[in-house]
Amino acid sequence: MARFLQMRIVKYGLPGQCRFYFDYQIMNDSRRLKIVVVNSLVAPDGADEAAIEQADRARALRIGLLENGYNILAALPPSDDLESEIAKLQPDLIIVDEQSDAALQRVVAATATARRPIVCFTEDDDRAKMHEAIKAGVSAYVVAGLSADRVKAVLDVAVTRFKVEEELRSELEETRNKLAERKIVERAKGLLMERQQCSEDEAYSKLRRLAMDKNLKLVEVAQRMLDVAELLG
Repeated sequence: MARFLQMRIVKYGLPGQCRFYFDYQIMNDSRRLKIVVVNSLVAPDGADEAAIEQADRARALRIGLLENGYNILAALPPSDDLESEIAKLQPDLIIVDEQSDAALQRVVAATATARRPIVCFTEDDDRAKMHEAIKAGVSAYVVAGLSADRVKAVLDVAVTRFKVEEELRSELEETRNKLAERKIVERAKGLLMERQQCSEDEAYSKLRRLAMDKNLKLVEVAQRMLDVAELLG
């Protein structure tokens, strides 16, 4: 059984700062994975051949997912309210089947602050579109690959790639935050050295002692010191 991930977003940070991270829960039962499929549900009356083929593809995709034991939370048309629908449903994974660029953009926008794997099945092999889709956040862009026996493998790859990318993103964000925190501490040390005429080591010791006395992190003490200095001028 495939291994899947469920995301939880937590917000934290220093005053005036915001950071998001993801808490991954490994799910061994693929039937617990909540999937939203974005595609044309039925061909309208008088539809042309392309629309009929698209509707047949949509049906084949849903059948392939069900045959592989996946839980389809909802099948949504590429309408203007797609963003709000995805926000309400909070799926674990989104599949976009042969839709316009606008529909894909809506899906990406809906997952901007709550990232999740996005899989796109299409018959369009335009490399420029493929590049833009991957750049926008699509985990798997599959050309002419919509068949029941390939669905599971494609989703496995998409979720695994998503996990790796999010881990790298988290590491990068952590590095950036550590650098920002270090700059705050350095500024606070400089302020102490200037106003109390002490050495760098002495300023650092004062900050550490104050942090221990107040039961706060070093960067929190440093930030408070800078805030007070700015307030008092």
